[in-house]
Amino acid sequence: MTPVIRVQSETFDPVAEMIELEAGEPGAVATFTGIVRGEGGLVAMELEHYPAMTERALAQIADEAATRWPLSALTIIHRVGRLTPGTRIVFVGAASRHRGDAIDAVHFMIDWLKTDAPFWKREEFADGRSRWVEAREGDVTARDRWRDA
Repeated sequence: MTPVIRVQSETFDPVAEMIELEAGEPGAVATFTGIVRGEGGLVAMELEHYPAMTERALAQIADEAATRWPLSALTIIHRVGRLTPGTRIVFVGAASRHRGDAIDAVHFMIDWLKTDAPFWKREEFADGRSRWVEAREGDVTARDRWRDA
């Protein structure tokens, strides 16, 4: 199984991605689509990255998921550039013979993406403020539960 990993500025179609994951006739497909939230007056989020570093980190996350669970397909898509509230930012999907494996793999990958993928995120607000986003304590806790699992 060769994972599909894409870092791109353009949007993606989660339904088309899910259909691709179904191609091998697995017993289960699980997916997660993240959407930029507009809370607190957020008007945009700018994501920057170093391509080689980012792709290597995403490949490591995908490889770890494929080692932990018997997956027949796996997809990680992460967007970069300026994104506005309501737009898709990330897609993670996994296919397996069993639903538990697909669901756990997706949960694992998104938990690790939130904390360990090398994206630099800057939020822009309606009042002119901006700030760099750091991993939240809850995201780190979610990731760490997989360390001994």
